[in-house]
Amino acid sequence: MTDLLAIARQLTIVAEKKAIEIGITIATTMVDNGGNLVAFSRMTGTQLASSMISQGKAYSAVAFKRPSRDMFDVSQPGQPGYALQDVDGRFVFAGGGMPVIIAGELVGGLGISGGSADEDQLCAEVALASLS
Repeated sequence: MTDLLAIARQLTIVAEKKAIEIGITIATTMVDNGGNLVAFSRMTGTQLASSMISQGKAYSAVAFKRPSRDMFDVSQPGQPGYALQDVDGRFVFAGGGMPVIIAGELVGGLGISGGSADEDQLCAEVALASLS
């Protein structure tokens, strides 16, 4: 059985270390494969909006089984996924949301918010790399 809370703690520590290294503060969320909150952390000084944005990115990564940033282009006006955000207000299609896959199984989603989409994505990728 996968200990999601232990994984969430590890991911949070690594993501926050990277955030400090690049000079940002972040909110970090981990959800299980059903989109339920497992853990949440917000570094001192992180903008308030990042709390909900990180949760939305984690949820989106699980809901679509792919990085949240992969949904950005298809969700723009005139694109086939334009109305997706109307389906569920929790969807956030920007860098920083990543599916958490262990032994080939989707076990949850990680969401990072606080910097630019690229900075959030970097923190998420570095955190996930710590699992291997």
